[in-house]
Formats: sequence, structure tokens, C-alpha cells
Amino acid sequence: MKSALFRALSLLVVGWLLAAPRVDAQTAPQPLVFEDAYSSGPVYLVPVEGMIDNALAKYIDRAVDDAEEADASAILFHVDTFGGLVDAADAIRKTILNAPMPTVAFIDKNAASAGALISYAADRIVMVPGASIGAATVVEGVGGEAAPDKYQSYMRGLMRATAEANGRDPRIAEAMVDQTLEVEGVSEAGQVLTLSAEEALRFGVADAVIDNETALLEELGLAAQPVVRHRATGAEKVLRFLASPILQSILMLMMLGGLYFELQTPGVGFAGTIAAVGAAMFFAPHYLLGLVESWEIVLFGIGVLLLLAEIFVIPGFGVAGVAGLILVVGSLFAAIVPNVGLDFPSFEAVGSAIGTMAVTLVLLVIMMFSLGRYLPRSQRFNQLVLVPDLASAVGYTSADTVEELMGKVGTALTPLRPAGAVEIDGERVDVITGGEYIASGTPVQVVHVRGSRVEVRKVRALPADRETSVA
Repeated sequence: MKSALFRALSLLVVGWLLAAPRVDAQTAPQPLVFEDAYSSGPVYLVPVEGMIDNALAKYIDRAVDDAEEADASAILFHVDTFGGLVDAADAIRKTILNAPMPTVAFIDKNAASAGALISYAADRIVMVPGASIGAATVVEGVGGEAAPDKYQSYMRGLMRATAEANGRDPRIAEAMVDQTLEVEGVSEAGQVLTLSAEEALRFGVADAVIDNETALLEELGLAAQPVVRHRATGAEKVLRFLASPILQSILMLMMLGGLYFELQTPGVGFAGTIAAVGAAMFFAPHYLLGLVESWEIVLFGIGVLLLLAEIFVIPGFGVAGVAGLILVVGSLFAAIVPNVGLDFPSFEAVGSAIGTMAVTLVLLVIMMFSLGRYLPRSQRFNQLVLVPDLASAVGYTSADTVEELMGKVGTALTPLRPAGAVEIDGERVDVITGGEYIASGTPVQVVHVRGSRVEVRKVRALPADRETSVA
């Protein structure tokens, strides 16, 4: 009896072990040292920090090219980012995957969202104690709301393919994007996966947990190699700042808003200057970084010319105006999309560009309505533009005034019925009576003046010392 009970318990234990999650066994970390011999070149340390944007993607591309030209033995990407644009992260991912030398993502301290995708692209992932990786759900807008499922599906595909390319568990990579996915022993459904350094090591996402870069180089067997700390140039830093998504939206507002208000008040003025400055600051950094092509700038210029022609040459809002508006908006959209010629990425890959453009257009409409209604009433605005005060209190009226005629006496040149003409001080003046008829040759006196209206009445008896203008 005891023997049978023991066998039954043994079978239960074996069955439980077989059914238990095998994530640790299946996703054991890879050996940190690469199998192939390193080249004799230096080790490149390349920062992947701050906002993931198209300017950073361009910089990473240059850094890898520089490392390849120097026959670098390896590239260590120093990752510390909370994420950014999906299309930019995808470009960086491809650059790292295609790098001819060994690559290592050294996460210190954050590799969130797009940073997780970039880290997965490296041959090895190393984290410092206290670092984290994950939370790669695609969000949209400033509120951080989750994007529609088609965007999540695209990001899941990128994470899965990148994990598979480097021998990592694709289920864990997908769980960092989709909160509905459950990975037994790793994460429960309803939570977007984020792993600490120790968890990432245990589940095979990280290959090692090491305190600093010096210790990492020793573990890789590269301590004797020279180290090149690659850095962005000063110009690249400025261009990256100008090419940030938030500033892109502001500069597009300057262009479109300035153009709109300039067309409302023709002539090169304050609004036109703002539009020109915005256009220069928007297109220049993108062009210098290779993110904008010449034809996109040409289309923008043609669109502006068509709008000007619609205003000044062929008034009304017809074909030229519609075509100009389409070219302006279309060229701006093409400028923030990482296209090569007419080869544009997939719709899902340009979600961030679509969001930036949509937010910009909404803000433009709000700005046009608000400023168009309230700005002309602003005292500050009136100091910038010529808005003369034409109030009668400061001497302006709708017509020439003749205040000096008040009280003067003259002679009716024509019958006043009730309007007519009188002669005062040798000059002919058009006047009107209060409704009475006055025959020509009758002495009259001015009793009221308002603008060009001069009202007179018959003089009953002239003062003895009062001269009249009767010839």
C-alpha cells in the first residue's frame, strides 16, 4: 500500500515539474563573450539617450559608419531613454541589426518603450543593477493614451522579429507591448511587462548585470582595446533640438499661422517674418540631417506661391488656393516622415508623424480663431501694427469739419428748402435749416456744426456792430 502511494506521489511530482513554466530553461542568457575573434580596432561607446527621434537615428547611423570605417572591435550603446518615435526607433533598430561588428546594449538605467526595441536589436543586452526594460506600448498624443490596435500590432511585430533575430524569447518581447498577452511565469494578462535587471537576467532578456562600462569591457575581453567615446557634434545637438517633435509642431504653427495672418493683411510685415523664420528653422535642420529632400522644400514653396496668386492675382478661393493648401500641408507631412524619394514607410510606421500633423492643424485652427477674434483688440498688438485712432475725440471725423463757422453770419445765395448755399466770409458753404424755408438774400446765422453738416437759421435782427458778409 505504501509503495503504491509513494509511486502515485512520485508521478504527481514528476507531472508538476513537467507542467511547470520552462521560461528559465528556454531563455537562458547567451554567453557574454562572442565566439568570433574581435578585430584589432577600438571599442566604440555610442550614447542612445534622451528622446528617440529622427535626428538621433541619423546620428546612430553616422556613429556605426564611423565605427565600421575604423574597423571597431565592438560597439557599446549606452542606453538611457524613456522612448520616443516608433519610426525613428525602427530606423535605429535596423542600423544596429545590420552592424558588421558585435554590438552590446548597456542599459543604464532606462530602456523603456522605443528604448526596449533598440536594446533588443543588439547582440548582447547588459544592464546595471536597478535598471529596467519594457513598457513598449505605443501611445499617441500628449495624454499618453494607448494607440489603436493596428499600431500595437505593428510594434508587437517589430519586437517579436527583433527578439527572434537575436535568439530571445519573442513572447516576452510581445508582452512588453500588449497588456492582453500573458507569459506564464513572467507576466499576467492586463499588465504591460516591465522587467528589472535581475528579472531580465532570469528570463533571458539580459545576458548579464554589470555595474559599469569598465567592468563590462573586462567581461567581454576588450579591456585592452582602445576606447572611442563617440559624441554628437555641436551642430548635431542644435539640429536635434530643432528637429524634436514638440518643436516641429511649434515651427509648423509659426509657418502656417504666420502665413494665414500675413495673407489677411497683405504686405511683408510681422506675421510674414514669423512665417519665414518658422520655415527656415523647420526645413534647415531637417535638410542638413538628410531628413528632408529638396523636392519637399520646392513643393512647399510652390504651395505658398499658389496661395499668394489666389489672393492677389485671381481673387476667390478656387483651384489655385486648394492646390496651394494641399501642397503646403503635404510637403510639411512629407518632411516629418522618414521617406527616401517617393518611397514612404508603412502607414503604421508613420503614426507619430500623423499625430504631430493632426495636433498641429487642430492648434492652428484654434489659434486662427482665437487670435483673429481677440488679437486686434489687444493694446500690445496695436503697438506692433499701424492701427491709427480715428476717434472724433482726437480730431478725426468721417469728413472735413467746419467748426470755425459756428456763430458766424452770412447771406443765403439760394433759397433754403431746407438745404441750399450761403456765403460766409466770402466763401460758398452748403447748409441746411431746421426745417424752415429761407429766401435767397436773407441774412442767416450758423447755429450748429457737426462734421460737414452746417445748420443755419434766419437772423431776426442784426446787431448794430455786427458786420455781415453781404457784398
